[in-house]
Amino acid sequence: MMKCALFPRPGAGIELASIPIPEPKDQEVRIKVYACGVCHTDITVGEGKVDGITYPRVPGHEVAGVIDVVGKNVVGFKKGDRVGVGFYGGKHCGICKDCLNNSWTTCKKIETCGTTYDGGFAEYMVAPQDALAKIPEDLDFKYAGPLMCAGVTVYNSMRNMKMMPGSLIAIHGLGGLGHLAVQYGNKMGMEVAAIGLDRTNEELYKKLGAHHYFTNDEAVEKLTALGGANLIVATAPHPPSIEKLQKALANEGKLLVLTLIDSMTIDTMDLVLKKKSIVGFLTGDPRDMEDTLKFSALTNVKPMIEEYPLEKVKLCMDKDHMAKAKFRNVLIIDKEKK
Repeated sequence: MMKCALFPRPGAGIELASIPIPEPKDQEVRIKVYACGVCHTDITVGEGKVDGITYPRVPGHEVAGVIDVVGKNVVGFKKGDRVGVGFYGGKHCGICKDCLNNSWTTCKKIETCGTTYDGGFAEYMVAPQDALAKIPEDLDFKYAGPLMCAGVTVYNSMRNMKMMPGSLIAIHGLGGLGHLAVQYGNKMGMEVAAIGLDRTNEELYKKLGAHHYFTNDEAVEKLTALGGANLIVATAPHPPSIEKLQKALANEGKLLVLTLIDSMTIDTMDLVLKKKSIVGFLTGDPRDMEDTLKFSALTNVKPMIEEYPLEKVKLCMDKDHMAKAKFRNVLIIDKEKK
């Protein structure tokens, strides 16, 4: 038996429980979990807002640990490997149009860690081999966890915008994703502007690598005065602010949206005449996760975290408490190993 935290049914809230230790099937491994980051999506799982989910369900898709048991026909992984699992949960079909175009994350057959199968809020979990990303030896599990979701979402999307070093990029929303985006932008050689509600966190974000700090009210004017942003990364779900920022893009600039919002008004005249574009991006597969982890380890990019034992999972997942976190909550499942 093992300790875990699970949702027994939709809307019931998360509970501590003891359940059997899972066994891996064909092309699966079992992971001894050392740390698991907490994402707002985990709350959505508990609310029953995900189609097709069955209960009880152990959430958690920012998993970091060590392979404990290797199932049959697993290739490229062995017992003792340090691995992580992110939101992308593996089992892509390999034959659909998306897979053939190398887009595993949009395959309709993929699983989702902590949603369609049990995740990392537990001492052990089982995952498909194509969901695994190897974690560098010098990267602590508690930092690796949040990089499996928040980190790869930011890093993978930003690198795919193909900005040249020296480009002016602006980060809107300075939370779990935004504070990583500032660091990645700096390490990629960009001129980084951080955009916040007020000046409360100006000093912090400049320490993280921002060259400029603007409030929402002044961002368009300040960015325009600098020649316009080549890239604006929107990480906060506030449509009015994002809509205004379209004006702050340089010609051929890109607005990268990494947050879920119901609707947004677009100035199509500005979009067309100045060859601007608006791009959405969804996380990454294990290849992208490994690139994210390696880049983070090499450049010393780390999420700022608050640590909690599994026994305090209810506090860790409280909506009001999460809103005040600086910046990612992480469950420490086992303290014994880095």
